[in-house]
Amino acid sequence: MKKTLATLFGAMALLVSSAVPAGEPIVIKFSHVVAHDTPKGLSAEYFRKLAEERTQGRVKVEVYPNSTLYKDGEEMQALQLGSVQMLAPSLAKFGPLGVREFEVFDLPYLFSDYTGLHKVTQGPVGKQLLDKLQSKGITGLAYWDNGFKVVTANKPMHVPADFKGLKFRIQSSKVLDAQFRALGAIPQVMAFSEVYQGLQTGVVDGTENTTSNVLTQRMNEVQKYLTVSNHGYIGYAVIVNKKFWDGLPPDIRTALEGAMRDATTYADDIARKENDDALEKIKSTGKTQIIALTPAERVQWKQALIKVHRQQESRVGKDTIEAIYKATGFDPARL
Repeated sequence: MKKTLATLFGAMALLVSSAVPAGEPIVIKFSHVVAHDTPKGLSAEYFRKLAEERTQGRVKVEVYPNSTLYKDGEEMQALQLGSVQMLAPSLAKFGPLGVREFEVFDLPYLFSDYTGLHKVTQGPVGKQLLDKLQSKGITGLAYWDNGFKVVTANKPMHVPADFKGLKFRIQSSKVLDAQFRALGAIPQVMAFSEVYQGLQTGVVDGTENTTSNVLTQRMNEVQKYLTVSNHGYIGYAVIVNKKFWDGLPPDIRTALEGAMRDATTYADDIARKENDDALEKIKSTGKTQIIALTPAERVQWKQALIKVHRQQESRVGKDTIEAIYKATGFDPARL
């Protein structure tokens, strides 16, 4: 019996040593679809730096920005297959995967500020959502902010009636589809890497995004107006292949978890700064007119869009919506 156990343990040790060759670093391929100088791009690089330092070179993080490795529609499958180990997709990407609850983050005017938002992403509701990814072969590590959304178009967008009949690019999200239909617009699903050309050629008339993404993708060069609506939120979930993550040595995993915590603080802080700076840079070009909504105009937007919350209860879960209302203190009846 002792001989059998010794043989078994010896075989296991040989298997482990062959999976991670001695002296060779563990490689984490971190793919994302935005530019390297966006909040997500900078945060991915910061995580790379921390991860390599804190594991003393036992981990090497290879960051692939701007869809250079996988595009929007490819990256999730690549993660599940193990072709890439880490992603930071926008929260809208989990609906097509079958975890529709994440589309709750697409609901318009759900969050009024970062304080309320972080009560969700850094609290029990956010953790419960990440846990739902386990059955898909994915481990959720953190949420990273991108920021609150603005609207760009080639006509001024002041009130909901201004959207009527215009084609707006959206991510693949039934909630975002419903949002633009509530405004009288025609939503068009389009990969992020194709948006500039779509705007330039008139395939779509406008889009919604954060100001940092608008600037780094040069959308402002082909859009005459930008409305600071802050009507919705774009955030990311940093995720890893579950099998890969569970197979890491415990001390490596602990070091990476600590690096991710610090990278998340960095990500959230830099997102605000980068978006504020981007808005000023867009203003300074003189190519795009910036529209600030009046209080009365903002009320019109909210009144037109708040009904989307009720419409999407069956999709994202009434319990999920109400849990966020409770966490943030939001009351739609007050609008």
